[in-house]
Amino acid sequence: MNEHLMEIVARDIVEGLPKEKRAIYQYVVGLEDELASRSETSEEFMALLVKHAPHQQAASHFNMSFGELMKRMRDIEQEINTKLDQKLKHATWIDYTDTIRSMKGSGAINTSYFFFSMDHAYTK
Repeated sequence: MNEHLMEIVARDIVEGLPKEKRAIYQYVVGLEDELASRSETSEEFMALLVKHAPHQQAASHFNMSFGELMKRMRDIEQEINTKLDQKLKHATWIDYTDTIRSMKGSGAINTSYFFFSMDHAYTK
């Protein structure tokens, strides 16, 4: 599936998390994104992670032990991944390019047409 589309679905899942889980996840990811934006290489990013310890900052921010924060993050990430997998199993992606081109003629030659549906993907 398109990486951009997966990001959109994942953001939707995060928005649907309970308030506390969402706050923890967004706080950690925000700190990591900030460090990533300051890095030009993966080595620089890893060095900044070690130097700034975003998970330790998050643990302090939420009055948790480092271990508790890490467990919560693993649980939250697992929940997000499970929900993402469930939604992707119900996604339908159909290429209608040839059908539309045959109907529109040469005016549609440089365009691709897809039908995308996530029927039942939002059921719990």
